[in-house]
Amino acid sequence: MKFVAALAFSDPTHFVELARTADTCGWDGLAMSDHLIYPEDLRSQYPYSGDGRPYWSPSTPWPDPWVSIGAMAAVTTRLRFLTNVYVLPARDPILVAKAVSTAAVLSHDRVILGIGVGWMREEFDLLGHDFTTRGKRTDEAIAVLRTLWQGGMVEHHGRFYDFGRIQMSPTPTRPVPIYVGGMSGPALRRAAWLGDGWISGLYSTEELRGFINRLRALRAECGRAAEPFDICVSCRDAFEPDGYRRLEDIGVTTVLTMPWALYGGSPTQLADKQDGLARFADDVIHRMR
Repeated sequence: MKFVAALAFSDPTHFVELARTADTCGWDGLAMSDHLIYPEDLRSQYPYSGDGRPYWSPSTPWPDPWVSIGAMAAVTTRLRFLTNVYVLPARDPILVAKAVSTAAVLSHDRVILGIGVGWMREEFDLLGHDFTTRGKRTDEAIAVLRTLWQGGMVEHHGRFYDFGRIQMSPTPTRPVPIYVGGMSGPALRRAAWLGDGWISGLYSTEELRGFINRLRALRAECGRAAEPFDICVSCRDAFEPDGYRRLEDIGVTTVLTMPWALYGGSPTQLADKQDGLARFADDVIHRMR
Protein backbone atom coordinates (compact mmCIF):
# COMPACT_ATOMS: atom_id res chain seq x y z
CA MET A 1 0.00 0.00 0.00
CA LYS A 2 1.27 3.46 -0.98
CA PHE A 3 0.21 6.74 0.62
CA VAL A 4 -0.08 10.08 -1.19
CA ALA A 5 -0.92 13.39 0.47
CA ALA A 6 -3.18 15.78 -1.44
CA LEU A 7 -2.06 19.42 -1.62
CA ALA A 8 -5.34 20.79 -3.00
CA PHE A 9 -6.37 24.12 -1.42
CA SER A 10 -2.98 24.52 0.28
CA ASP A 11 -0.96 27.73 0.18
CA PRO A 12 1.50 27.25 -2.73
CA THR A 13 4.27 28.83 -0.64
CA HIS A 14 4.01 25.79 1.66
CA PHE A 15 4.64 23.22 -1.07
CA VAL A 16 8.42 23.00 -0.91
CA GLU A 17 8.52 22.58 2.87
CA LEU A 18 5.67 20.06 2.80
CA ALA A 19 7.55 18.09 0.15
CA ARG A 20 10.69 18.04 2.30
CA THR A 21 8.70 16.82 5.30
CA ALA A 22 6.84 14.13 3.34
CA ASP A 23 10.07 12.92 1.73
CA THR A 24 11.70 12.54 5.15
CA CYS A 25 8.69 10.95 6.88
CA GLY A 26 8.20 8.10 4.45
CA TRP A 27 5.25 9.23 2.33
CA ASP A 28 5.19 7.81 -1.19
CA GLY A 29 3.96 10.88 -2.99
CA LEU A 30 2.15 14.21 -3.17
CA ALA A 31 -0.81 15.04 -5.39
CA MET A 32 -1.49 18.29 -7.22
CA SER A 33 -4.94 19.40 -8.35
CA ASP A 34 -5.69 21.50 -11.42
CA HIS A 35 -7.84 24.41 -12.52
CA LEU A 36 -6.94 27.40 -14.64
CA ILE A 37 -9.45 30.06 -13.61
CA TYR A 38 -12.69 30.71 -11.76
CA PRO A 39 -15.15 32.70 -13.93
CA GLU A 40 -17.20 35.45 -12.32
CA ASP A 41 -20.27 34.07 -14.09
CA LEU A 42 -19.86 30.32 -13.51
CA ARG A 43 -22.66 28.44 -15.24
CA SER A 44 -21.11 24.96 -15.39
CA GLN A 45 -22.42 22.49 -12.83
CA TYR A 46 -19.85 20.97 -10.49
CA PRO A 47 -20.64 17.23 -10.54
CA TYR A 48 -19.51 16.39 -6.99
CA SER A 49 -21.73 18.65 -4.88
CA GLY A 50 -25.43 18.52 -4.11
CA ASP A 51 -26.22 21.95 -5.52
CA GLY A 52 -23.82 21.92 -8.47
CA ARG A 53 -21.62 24.65 -7.03
CA PRO A 54 -17.92 24.25 -6.25
CA TYR A 55 -17.05 24.20 -2.56
CA TRP A 56 -14.10 26.59 -2.99
CA SER A 57 -14.02 30.33 -3.50
CA PRO A 58 -12.80 32.26 -6.55
CA SER A 59 -9.63 33.21 -4.66
CA THR A 60 -8.63 29.60 -3.90
CA PRO A 61 -5.13 29.05 -5.32
CA TRP A 62 -4.68 26.60 -8.17
CA PRO A 63 -0.95 26.80 -8.98
CA ASP A 64 0.33 25.24 -12.16
CA PRO A 65 1.02 21.57 -11.34
CA TRP A 66 4.15 21.18 -13.44
CA VAL A 67 5.87 24.31 -12.15
CA SER A 68 5.01 23.18 -8.61
CA ILE A 69 6.22 19.63 -9.21
CA GLY A 70 9.51 20.94 -10.58
CA ALA A 71 10.09 22.97 -7.43
CA MET A 72 9.23 20.08 -5.11
CA ALA A 73 11.21 17.51 -7.06
CA ALA A 74 14.30 19.70 -6.72
CA VAL A 75 14.28 19.40 -2.91
CA THR A 76 13.31 15.70 -2.63
CA THR A 77 14.88 12.40 -3.60
CA ARG A 78 12.21 9.71 -3.40
CA LEU A 79 8.71 11.28 -3.47
CA ARG A 80 6.59 10.76 -6.57
CA PHE A 81 4.22 13.44 -7.83
CA LEU A 82 0.70 12.80 -9.12
CA THR A 83 -1.76 15.18 -10.76
CA ASN A 84 -5.24 14.66 -9.35
CA VAL A 85 -6.42 15.42 -11.91
CA TYR A 86 -5.00 17.37 -14.84
CA VAL A 87 -7.65 18.56 -17.31
CA LEU A 88 -6.01 17.09 -20.38
CA PRO A 89 -8.49 18.01 -23.17
CA ALA A 90 -8.40 21.69 -22.20
CA ARG A 91 -4.78 21.77 -23.44
CA ASP A 92 -2.87 21.01 -26.59
CA PRO A 93 -1.38 17.53 -26.04
CA ILE A 94 1.97 18.50 -27.59
CA LEU A 95 2.42 21.22 -24.95
CA VAL A 96 1.34 18.75 -22.24
CA ALA A 97 3.81 16.18 -23.54
CA LYS A 98 6.62 18.73 -23.34
CA ALA A 99 5.80 19.86 -19.78
CA VAL A 100 5.34 16.35 -18.40
CA SER A 101 8.40 14.99 -20.19
CA THR A 102 10.56 17.79 -18.81
CA ALA A 103 9.26 17.20 -15.28
CA ALA A 104 9.90 13.47 -15.63
CA VAL A 105 13.47 13.99 -16.79
CA LEU A 106 14.34 16.54 -14.10
CA SER A 107 12.76 14.43 -11.33
CA HIS A 108 14.38 11.18 -12.53
CA ASP A 109 11.04 9.64 -13.51
CA ARG A 110 9.09 10.53 -10.36
CA VAL A 111 5.94 11.87 -12.02
CA ILE A 112 2.55 10.32 -12.71
CA LEU A 113 0.09 12.04 -15.02
CA GLY A 114 -3.41 11.74 -13.57
CA ILE A 115 -5.97 13.04 -16.05
CA GLY A 116 -9.66 13.89 -16.25
CA VAL A 117 -11.93 15.25 -18.96
CA GLY A 118 -12.98 18.28 -16.92
CA TRP A 119 -16.37 19.74 -16.07
CA MET A 120 -15.95 23.53 -16.39
CA ARG A 121 -16.96 24.58 -19.90
CA GLU A 122 -15.68 28.09 -19.27
CA GLU A 123 -12.07 26.87 -19.11
CA PHE A 124 -12.42 25.16 -22.49
CA ASP A 125 -14.07 28.19 -24.06
CA LEU A 126 -11.31 30.44 -22.74
CA LEU A 127 -8.60 28.30 -24.34
CA GLY A 128 -10.49 27.62 -27.58
CA HIS A 129 -11.04 23.87 -27.14
CA ASP A 130 -14.32 22.10 -27.86
CA PHE A 131 -16.01 21.08 -24.61
CA THR A 132 -18.41 18.68 -26.31
CA THR A 133 -15.67 16.45 -27.78
CA ARG A 134 -13.47 16.37 -24.68
CA GLY A 135 -13.90 12.66 -24.01
CA LYS A 136 -12.95 11.52 -27.49
CA ARG A 137 -10.11 14.04 -27.63
CA THR A 138 -8.81 12.74 -24.29
CA ASP A 139 -8.61 9.21 -25.69
CA GLU A 140 -6.63 10.39 -28.69
CA ALA A 141 -4.46 12.75 -26.62
CA ILE A 142 -3.32 9.78 -24.51
CA ALA A 143 -2.04 8.15 -27.69
CA VAL A 144 -0.33 11.40 -28.73
CA LEU A 145 1.47 11.70 -25.39
CA ARG A 146 2.77 8.16 -25.46
CA THR A 147 3.91 8.55 -29.05
CA LEU A 148 5.87 11.73 -28.33
CA TRP A 149 7.46 10.25 -25.19
CA GLN A 150 8.94 7.37 -27.21
CA GLY A 151 11.75 9.59 -28.47
CA GLY A 152 13.08 9.70 -31.99
CA MET A 153 11.09 10.76 -35.03
CA VAL A 154 7.39 9.98 -34.62
CA GLU A 155 4.12 10.91 -36.27
CA HIS A 156 0.41 10.81 -35.48
CA HIS A 157 -2.59 10.99 -37.78
CA GLY A 158 -5.91 11.01 -35.96
CA ARG A 159 -9.33 12.61 -35.97
CA PHE A 160 -8.41 15.53 -33.72
CA TYR A 161 -4.61 15.68 -33.84
CA ASP A 162 -2.44 15.28 -36.91
CA PHE A 163 1.28 15.82 -37.37
CA GLY A 164 4.06 14.47 -39.53
CA ARG A 165 7.43 13.22 -38.35
CA ILE A 166 8.74 15.23 -35.43
CA GLN A 167 11.03 14.61 -32.48
CA MET A 168 10.53 15.86 -28.95
CA SER A 169 13.49 16.06 -26.57
CA PRO A 170 14.13 15.43 -23.77
CA THR A 171 12.06 12.31 -23.26
CA PRO A 172 11.68 10.16 -20.12
CA THR A 173 13.92 7.16 -19.67
CA ARG A 174 10.82 5.07 -18.96
CA PRO A 175 7.13 5.58 -19.76
CA VAL A 176 5.25 8.13 -17.66
CA PRO A 177 2.28 6.34 -16.04
CA ILE A 178 -1.11 7.76 -16.99
CA TYR A 179 -3.92 7.39 -14.44
CA VAL A 180 -7.51 8.24 -15.33
CA GLY A 181 -9.82 9.89 -12.82
CA GLY A 182 -13.59 9.67 -12.72
CA MET A 183 -16.47 7.42 -11.72
CA SER A 184 -18.72 7.60 -14.79
CA GLY A 185 -19.02 4.68 -17.18
CA PRO A 186 -16.84 6.33 -19.86
CA ALA A 187 -14.20 7.31 -17.27
CA LEU A 188 -13.96 3.76 -15.91
CA ARG A 189 -13.72 2.34 -19.43
CA ARG A 190 -11.03 4.89 -20.33
CA ALA A 191 -9.05 3.96 -17.22
CA ALA A 192 -9.35 0.22 -17.87
CA TRP A 193 -8.68 0.29 -21.59
CA LEU A 194 -6.15 3.14 -21.89
CA GLY A 195 -4.77 3.90 -18.42
CA ASP A 196 -2.08 2.58 -16.13
CA GLY A 197 -4.25 3.32 -13.08
CA TRP A 198 -7.50 4.82 -11.83
CA ILE A 199 -8.16 7.72 -9.42
CA SER A 200 -11.40 7.79 -7.43
CA GLY A 201 -13.40 10.50 -5.75
CA LEU A 202 -14.24 10.32 -2.05
CA TYR A 203 -16.25 7.14 -1.36
CA SER A 204 -16.81 4.45 1.25
CA THR A 205 -14.98 1.12 1.20
CA GLU A 206 -18.05 -0.69 -0.10
CA GLU A 207 -18.66 1.87 -2.82
CA LEU A 208 -15.03 1.57 -3.87
CA ARG A 209 -15.40 -2.21 -3.99
CA GLY A 210 -18.10 -1.81 -6.61
CA PHE A 211 -16.00 0.51 -8.77
CA ILE A 212 -12.99 -1.79 -8.52
CA ASN A 213 -15.05 -4.81 -9.56
CA ARG A 214 -16.28 -2.90 -12.61
CA LEU A 215 -12.70 -1.96 -13.49
CA ARG A 216 -11.60 -5.59 -13.21
CA ALA A 217 -14.38 -6.68 -15.56
CA LEU A 218 -13.47 -3.97 -18.06
CA ARG A 219 -9.78 -4.88 -17.98
CA ALA A 220 -10.63 -8.52 -18.54
CA GLU A 221 -12.85 -7.45 -21.45
CA CYS A 222 -9.96 -5.68 -23.18
CA GLY A 223 -7.38 -8.34 -22.37
CA ARG A 224 -5.44 -6.30 -19.80
CA ALA A 225 -6.34 -8.19 -16.63
CA ALA A 226 -2.79 -9.45 -16.08
CA GLU A 227 -1.10 -6.07 -16.54
CA PRO A 228 -0.09 -3.89 -13.55
CA PHE A 229 -2.79 -1.35 -12.69
CA ASP A 230 -2.79 1.12 -9.79
CA ILE A 231 -6.01 1.77 -7.85
CA CYS A 232 -5.65 5.18 -6.18
CA VAL A 233 -8.55 6.07 -3.90
CA SER A 234 -9.85 8.61 -1.41
CA CYS A 235 -11.89 6.82 1.26
CA ARG A 236 -14.29 8.35 3.78
CA ASP A 237 -14.43 5.43 6.22
CA ALA A 238 -10.80 4.32 6.54
CA PHE A 239 -8.62 6.24 9.01
CA GLU A 240 -6.31 3.67 10.65
CA PRO A 241 -4.26 0.62 9.65
CA ASP A 242 -7.14 -1.88 9.84
CA GLY A 243 -9.27 0.29 7.58
CA TYR A 244 -6.48 0.63 5.07
CA ARG A 245 -5.86 -3.11 5.17
CA ARG A 246 -9.51 -3.64 4.24
CA LEU A 247 -8.94 -1.34 1.28
CA GLU A 248 -5.88 -3.36 0.35
CA ASP A 249 -7.98 -6.52 0.47
CA ILE A 250 -10.38 -5.20 -2.17
CA GLY A 251 -7.55 -4.22 -4.51
CA VAL A 252 -6.57 -0.68 -3.53
CA THR A 253 -2.87 0.02 -4.10
CA THR A 254 -2.66 3.73 -3.21
CA VAL A 255 -4.52 5.87 -0.68
CA LEU A 256 -4.90 9.60 -1.27
CA THR A 257 -5.58 11.68 1.85
CA MET A 258 -5.11 15.02 3.63
CA PRO A 259 -3.49 13.87 6.90
CA TRP A 260 -3.64 17.21 8.72
CA ALA A 261 -7.46 17.10 8.51
CA LEU A 262 -7.43 13.84 10.51
CA TYR A 263 -5.63 15.49 13.43
CA GLY A 264 -7.60 18.72 13.60
CA GLY A 265 -4.80 20.83 12.16
CA SER A 266 -5.47 24.15 10.49
CA PRO A 267 -5.31 23.90 6.68
CA THR A 268 -3.74 27.37 6.60
CA GLN A 269 -0.83 26.66 8.96
CA LEU A 270 2.33 25.10 7.57
CA ALA A 271 3.40 23.70 10.96
CA ASP A 272 0.04 21.95 11.43
CA LYS A 273 0.30 20.33 8.03
CA GLN A 274 3.87 19.21 8.65
CA ASP A 275 2.77 17.77 11.99
CA GLY A 276 -0.09 15.92 10.26
CA LEU A 277 2.29 14.40 7.73
CA ALA A 278 4.65 13.21 10.47
CA ARG A 279 1.90 11.86 12.76
CA PHE A 280 0.16 9.96 9.97
CA ALA A 281 3.48 8.44 8.94
CA ASP A 282 4.04 7.22 12.51
CA ASP A 283 0.44 6.10 13.14
CA VAL A 284 -0.23 4.42 9.80
CA ILE A 285 2.53 4.23 7.19
CA HIS A 286 5.30 2.77 9.35
CA ARG A 287 2.91 0.43 11.16
CA MET A 288 1.74 -1.03 7.85
CA ARG A 289 5.30 -1.71 6.75
